[in-house]
Amino acid sequence: MIKKVIKFSYDTYRRFSKYFFTYLANLSVGFKRGKLTANGFTLLTKNTKIGSNINFNGLRVFGLGEVNIGDNFHSGRNCKIITDIHNYNGNSLPYDSTYIIKKVIIEDNVWLGSDVTILGGVTIGEGAIVQAGSVVVKDVMKLAIVGGHPASKFSERDKEHYYRLKKLEAFH
Repeated sequence: MIKKVIKFSYDTYRRFSKYFFTYLANLSVGFKRGKLTANGFTLLTKNTKIGSNINFNGLRVFGLGEVNIGDNFHSGRNCKIITDIHNYNGNSLPYDSTYIIKKVIIEDNVWLGSDVTILGGVTIGEGAIVQAGSVVVKDVMKLAIVGGHPASKFSERDKEHYYRLKKLEAFH
């Protein structure tokens, strides 16, 4: 009897949190083209534009820069996108009161592992995978698998397999 109560409570919590986090993400996004699901705390900005079939497990966008996320995107927990930095070339040291604002583009079918940080000015190409714990400071090529700090390519997806699944529209 106790196990059923615990399972019911956990299932109820998961359903409620998914509804709540999805609601918050929908409130904070600037533009969305299709379905968005958030299974973890997700906070976007009004400068965030997303495609369809978006799955966040916890992502926060920081800064005033534009963020464009393509279709069929998945993120792990505790991911961050940072679109601006203090202006270190300004009139004060170590920086002044202005910001350097940069755009982030994430193309279709991208998967971020947990605890990924993406800095402004970066484009992540279609079908790319970013390994958990990585810090992305430069562009990621299409179908690349990257990891580390700073993230660098260590593998790539099988192109024939990827395009076969894409043609079949086999999206998760």
